[in-house]
Amino acid sequence: MADFLQLGIRKEINHTLKSLGIVTPTPIQERTIPSVLEGKDVIAKAQTGTGKTLAFVLPILEKIDVRMSDVQALILTPTRELAQQISKEIKRMVENVEGINTLAVYGGQDVAHQLKKLKGAQHIVVATPGRLLDHIRRGTIDLSTVQMLVIDEADQMLHMGFLPEVDDIIYETLSTRQTMLFSATMPKEIRTLANKYMKDPDFIEVKEKTVTVDEIIQVVIETTDRRKQATLFHLIEEHRPFLAIIFCRTKIRAKKLHDALVANGYNSDELHGDLSQSKREKAMKRFREAKTQVLVATDVAARGLDVEGVTHVYNYDIPQDAESYIHRIGRTGRAGGEGLAITLVAPKDMEFLRMIEKGIQKKFDIQVIKGISIPDREDYERVNREKRKEAKNSKGHRRDGRRLATTSSNRKSKNTRPKRNSGKRTR
Repeated sequence: MADFLQLGIRKEINHTLKSLGIVTPTPIQERTIPSVLEGKDVIAKAQTGTGKTLAFVLPILEKIDVRMSDVQALILTPTRELAQQISKEIKRMVENVEGINTLAVYGGQDVAHQLKKLKGAQHIVVATPGRLLDHIRRGTIDLSTVQMLVIDEADQMLHMGFLPEVDDIIYETLSTRQTMLFSATMPKEIRTLANKYMKDPDFIEVKEKTVTVDEIIQVVIETTDRRKQATLFHLIEEHRPFLAIIFCRTKIRAKKLHDALVANGYNSDELHGDLSQSKREKAMKRFREAKTQVLVATDVAARGLDVEGVTHVYNYDIPQDAESYIHRIGRTGRAGGEGLAITLVAPKDMEFLRMIEKGIQKKFDIQVIKGISIPDREDYERVNREKRKEAKNSKGHRRDGRRLATTSSNRKSKNTRPKRNSGKRTR
């Protein structure tokens, strides 16, 4: 297997990689970097956690001309968090390289601050579609100088409804650009986009053992909506995770669960769309630094969120498709490490569980935690008997236990009608 120097990466960047413990290229890096360096368009299909960010970042850095102050590379991402992460990764890689400037452009930032930075030389722009289009309309970003375009997490762009914006952005670039598309799956809409804008691309697919099946222990626990919170707390006490991400379906449920965790003494933070950008950044900073143990998040954090040391992922609400499941649990077991993913399922969730099983070609053993995730059967039957007995005894009885009288004096007759007025007016 070739090393990074043999792939064409300069020694200064290779030195940085070694200092970070990155010595051997992953399969997606080994196959993608030479194609990008040759100037070819690339379609790369690989799951999360396979190292695809460096697969396009490293060759882009080799091709940047620091003598030119124009935007030479544009990287589009679906979320702010991913834009921040890629930007930080680029800045790490150029610690020993002078002159390469990178700017992250995404919503929630101060526009004036971004405008000020754009006046300087910015060789690489990492952006979300909405904020980038805002700058294009303002005339503050010129994409006609872009030589390399990366569309990262293309299938997530599709799911979030960003493909029309991506289309508008590509229209602002020259047809001579080099285009790279990275995606975990290839729906027909993504293939259509590729056919429209790419020229004879190299198709690279990594069919190695997947992080989903091999590196992560996956557990499914049967519970009920009423017992879900108590079950989660029991699991956290039992597992004692170093860092854990808990996924909820909605912002409201994430906030409610976060508040409950804090109220019960857990060191928790929340991450969802209702938070301001500064609060989201602070939450992520605390989590990365292990100052908080638990991060309660919606799927905004499911893609591309790479935090070292995440030992556990809890699906408090089951994801509704296999793809989301893969990307959620891929937040643990990073870089070949071990991880544990626990999914809580209520009876109404079984349809989604079957879809996930079919999508990842894995059959789950559904576990129960007796007396916690579901009631103890004997206790459950006893409680039900007592409820039925209580309901039967309470029929037709007062609170003091005496049976209510059923004479006409205390019940209305169906034939009883109010007396009609005789019609005589009174003074």
